[in-house]
Amino acid sequence: MNLNDMRAIVRRDLHDEDSNNYRWTDDELDRHIAHAVKEFSEQIPYEQKATKATTSGSRELDISTVTDRVMVEAVEYPVEEFPKRYQPFSLWGDTLIVLGDEVPDGSDAYIYYGKLHNLDGEGSTIPAQHEDLIASGAGGYAAVEWAVYAVNRVNVGGTVTPKEFLDWGNQKLRYFRQELRRLGRRNRVRVSTLYRPHYPIVSKTTDYGP
Repeated sequence: MNLNDMRAIVRRDLHDEDSNNYRWTDDELDRHIAHAVKEFSEQIPYEQKATKATTSGSRELDISTVTDRVMVEAVEYPVEEFPKRYQPFSLWGDTLIVLGDEVPDGSDAYIYYGKLHNLDGEGSTIPAQHEDLIASGAGGYAAVEWAVYAVNRVNVGGTVTPKEFLDWGNQKLRYFRQELRRLGRRNRVRVSTLYRPHYPIVSKTTDYGP
């Protein structure tokens, strides 16, 4: 899936496939697609891992080079231990502060974070199962924008009225946002489970003896 493919899906949903008489320009649809991708990313970000060198004796890490960042999920330090050691941290702007008992000694730390998804002419980072959801959001934004613009104007774009576009667009956006809330909650549960420290399960019913 790339941007051209996504734009074609959105046009099909909007019944705007007559290339000689488009209701929306490519630039307009691209803007609505970008809006949907950004909103999607805020709930289901593209999961990434960055390696950052610490400074000996300092708890602060500069993460300004971690671009398009939506959130920071976890900080692993020291790295490559088992079980993994995740540090409590605070974040202010581009400065991450490690709050655990261990003061960094200059070795590397791993930053697990979510970033904005990418959708351009070359490809996409959006999971295939969510591509139709992006199309729904983009189509909803496009329909609502056109409906608001077309109110009190002469309709020369066909038989569909601004109210019909507005109703259809709002239905699409309701579905889009409901799914984002559902997927976002599920994603947060999965991520928090991923970073939970491992402890052996202690049986409450079996007596293993002294």
